[in-house]
Amino acid sequence: MLITAIIIYLLITVAIGAWSSKLVKNSNDFVLAGRQLPLFLSASALFATWFGSETIFGASSEYLEHGLQGVMEDPFGGALCLVLFGAFFLRPMYRMNVLTLGDVYKKIFGKRVEFFASVFMVPVYFGYVAAQLVAMALIFSTVTDLSIPHGIMISAVVVVFYTFLGGMWAISITDFIQTTLIVVGLVWVAVLVAQKAGGVMPILESAPKGSFQFFPNPDPISWLNYLGAWMVLGLGSIPSQDIYQRVMSSKSEKVAVQSTYLAGGFYVTIGLLPLFIALGAKFLYPEIYLENKQLLLPEMVLRHSGMHVQILFFGALISAIMSTTSSGLLAPSAILSENIIKPYFGSRLKEKYFLWILRGNIVAVALIATVMAQWKTNIYELVAGASILLLVSLFVPLTAGLYWKKASEMGALMSIVFGMIAYLVLEMFELPIYTHVPALCVSAVAMIVGTLIFPKNKYHAPLSHH
Repeated sequence: MLITAIIIYLLITVAIGAWSSKLVKNSNDFVLAGRQLPLFLSASALFATWFGSETIFGASSEYLEHGLQGVMEDPFGGALCLVLFGAFFLRPMYRMNVLTLGDVYKKIFGKRVEFFASVFMVPVYFGYVAAQLVAMALIFSTVTDLSIPHGIMISAVVVVFYTFLGGMWAISITDFIQTTLIVVGLVWVAVLVAQKAGGVMPILESAPKGSFQFFPNPDPISWLNYLGAWMVLGLGSIPSQDIYQRVMSSKSEKVAVQSTYLAGGFYVTIGLLPLFIALGAKFLYPEIYLENKQLLLPEMVLRHSGMHVQILFFGALISAIMSTTSSGLLAPSAILSENIIKPYFGSRLKEKYFLWILRGNIVAVALIATVMAQWKTNIYELVAGASILLLVSLFVPLTAGLYWKKASEMGALMSIVFGMIAYLVLEMFELPIYTHVPALCVSAVAMIVGTLIFPKNKYHAPLSHH
């Protein structure tokens, strides 16, 4: 019964993809849904961007081990990112009216920075999509007898199919359905857990001492690491194409800003539910917790709840992961075709060929991610690695480019390259603080020094061509 429900659900998703392919006429429709999304579609798409495997599996098991301090990065950092993006980054970028984040770098700094930023941005998504595929395979293996490698293949095929056909339109419409399912499913399970435990208080009282401590211990290293944890998604995901493409699909600037705030608020409130459910599950069924921490929630639902709850919960889980995977596929595909292939072959190709290049890239990214997924299977690590790479290389040039009039092309290039080198070198040493904190500082210093030594050429401001 549960398996049938999941299959029906997957088929519905694929059907939506097939239907929404009618709305796709050109690459703007494919990547940004023709900039026509109303508030409810836009906000739910943003919320669903990261509400995937790590929020439900990763964060809940981190929380049980380390308390709130363990989950600063996600959900809190994720919500911070949405709010900051809406407050400081969205308006200037929305007005540029371009397809990808790579185009934004091109408008501010010119072609060389566009190329470097794009090349640095694409590989980030391989690990990210791989993590989602592993999570979906874990669910399939929990519910059926499928092996993990087979599960990874099936997950990849389903998501590639609807993203391939409908692009951003398919993603947004499925996201709205998926968000509804996530919210209903998680609230329902949370209420059930509270009823079984005899109320909310017994669950909260069972939490280990210190697990609700929100601020770190009062010494500088703890504070640096605390802020470092907030930064990973909070700042690191600002220069990422998946959040860019979802915000820029909104039908107006005002809708775009409202949807970031709405999604941010939603993300924290709904994001705390898996933590509560996990705490309740550990309180009610400690034996499951000891078997496999990451699978605590799905195992509890399978063993101790009725069929309709199982269908709802697994529906919510699979949809959370599918929505995250689909945007993780579309983002690098858009950058590859728009910022890496188009500048070199652009003049010779017609628009309709670009659509097919975009679609071909989706398949290519999925293949690489599938190979990675077979090779490394811890979800939380795969994802955190992705945002950190963006944080240390691309965050500073984007911020400087939007807010510092003097920021020059050479400054941006130095910032991207030195930030990344600093991070990779520091990773080799055992430091008391997170390596991305000093690497971010190196990136900022390189930006300033590069701009002062090689200032913007007065006769050639890249913005004047447009």
